[in-house]
Amino acid sequence: MPVDRASLIPALTNIATRLRIDSAKSTSEAGSGHPTSCFSMADLMAALFFAEMRFDPKDPHNPESDRFVLSKGHAAPILYAAWAEAGAFDRSELLTLRQIGSDLEGHPTPRLPFVDVATGSLGQGICAAVGIALNARRIGSDYRTYVLLGDGESAEGSVWEAADMASMDSLDNLCGITDVNALGQSGPTMWQHDMDQFERRWSAFGWHTIVIDGHNMAAILDAFAEARRTRGQPTMVLARTIKGKGVSFVEGKDGWHGKAFKKGEELDRALAELEKQFVHTPGADVDLARQIPKPGPPRPVPAPKPVEPPAYTLGAEVATREAYGTAIAKLGEADVRVVALDADVKNSTFSEKFKKELPDRFYESFIAEQVMVGAAMGLAARGAIPFPSTFACFLTRAADFIRMTAISNVGVKLAGSHAGISIGEDGPSQMALEDLAMFRAEPTFTVLYPCDGVSAERLVVAAAYHAGPVYIRTSRPKTAIIYSNDETFPIGGLKVLRSSGRDVATVIGAGVTVFEALKAYEQLKASGSSVRVIDLYSVAPVDRNALVDAARATSGRLITVEDHYAAGGIGDAVAEAVADAGFTVHRLAVREIPRSGKPDELLERFGISAAHIVKTVQSLMKLELQPQKST
Repeated sequence: MPVDRASLIPALTNIATRLRIDSAKSTSEAGSGHPTSCFSMADLMAALFFAEMRFDPKDPHNPESDRFVLSKGHAAPILYAAWAEAGAFDRSELLTLRQIGSDLEGHPTPRLPFVDVATGSLGQGICAAVGIALNARRIGSDYRTYVLLGDGESAEGSVWEAADMASMDSLDNLCGITDVNALGQSGPTMWQHDMDQFERRWSAFGWHTIVIDGHNMAAILDAFAEARRTRGQPTMVLARTIKGKGVSFVEGKDGWHGKAFKKGEELDRALAELEKQFVHTPGADVDLARQIPKPGPPRPVPAPKPVEPPAYTLGAEVATREAYGTAIAKLGEADVRVVALDADVKNSTFSEKFKKELPDRFYESFIAEQVMVGAAMGLAARGAIPFPSTFACFLTRAADFIRMTAISNVGVKLAGSHAGISIGEDGPSQMALEDLAMFRAEPTFTVLYPCDGVSAERLVVAAAYHAGPVYIRTSRPKTAIIYSNDETFPIGGLKVLRSSGRDVATVIGAGVTVFEALKAYEQLKASGSSVRVIDLYSVAPVDRNALVDAARATSGRLITVEDHYAAGGIGDAVAEAVADAGFTVHRLAVREIPRSGKPDELLERFGISAAHIVKTVQSLMKLELQPQKST
């Protein structure tokens, strides 16, 4: 039975007080945390969780539930307190905050079933919320998405990338709340309590804005009701709050960010003040947790159909970036969960093929790579299979989002095209030469690097159904089809393209350098030497056993050649794999800042051409044939 407003407001006020008490107790028990940041948003959280959102505390993954993202992730204690209050777990667990055996970490991660994406690196949550709101549109659901930001994080550029995208997509199912408490970590925030500054900016970005007193429960409820009625644009509730609200000796005072109350007199004094704030009017003790409206049952998801296989002619030339576009379009036709995101380079990555076939599942972020990756995180967290793509070099702009994707371990399938010096005349600003290192550094990422159209299509499909995040590196130049259309490419594998019982060395390439290795093979063969050639299409994980076997079969001579800087790429991947078997690796890589030029000229000048491979093999042979000096 619905609670009348006369009882609802005091009941919510009491919940807000309990949330403050729980936040104080848990952070003091941990000896660290951000209680004052929790206190400023307690009234907002009480209203959201116990009078506004529709969810099931015992089934937080229900795809029809309203979603909440805590963008100001350092206020995690109050998020945990709200879910405990709702009955998701026993309140006593709050005292395990920040302990190594607890999933109640210092900032939220999806180790917890009610957390969709990891937050805490500010400016991330609102980008993910955009993707979560887009997902509701994808599945035809009326669930709403709420995201709570801090005023300090409003200085982050990614916040405004998200503001732009949400407005362009008319996401009226998205409601943001900014906790304007005027204090950051090291001092006052940029605009402090100048609410006009916030309102002007959000309005200028096309959002419906509502300015309220964030400690006035009636105003909070009215704001959420207004947001629900708003059509055609997202809403931002701008709540003027006081950091440390409820405890007099920290209210609005600088220097308390990230400081827990000391156990003993300090904590006791804070708790005594908070305990006095409970309201004892009739109806104030109503159990609102029992009256949280539950979502309907999940709607059925059509089973994926078989993906149309590659259809190439051996020897024909096609760029792997083009094969990528073909593959995601086929995949999208076969599986309604597949979506594509772009950063205004769809005609170069060939993701435009997906847009042409499936425009309702294609999301344009324009030149805003952070929100593209962040929105993909949100989509993946809610069951979509997102393929965001751009030039590989521009993904470094979203490195922090890639890092948080790894922490979240959500199934984002990133694709970076135009990698390496092989792009040619555009020059070093457009050449991704550190991307493999960036993605290999993240433990949950799989890294794939196809060399031809068949491997590209097959690896895109493999990536779609592989658990966790994946990076696919594609190339600008057209390369010959070397695999038959029925070839398979298991993740974690490799392909031995040339081998014999008399191979003097193993040459390991990926992408464009596979073809340099094949050219070197022919040149060495003509001079009477034979080498083994490996296509390392799976860069992380690598097939350690096959690499060690190749090393043993070729007298320990391993040569890697990569269109990437020397640090963190294929050479390092192979070296790490074979080191414990006693083998070392000779690495050919780009070792200086490159320049514009034709692709073949650049491969030669910067040491990764077939000629350099031949020279390296011959040098190794000569070195080993030289007589050793006696000592």
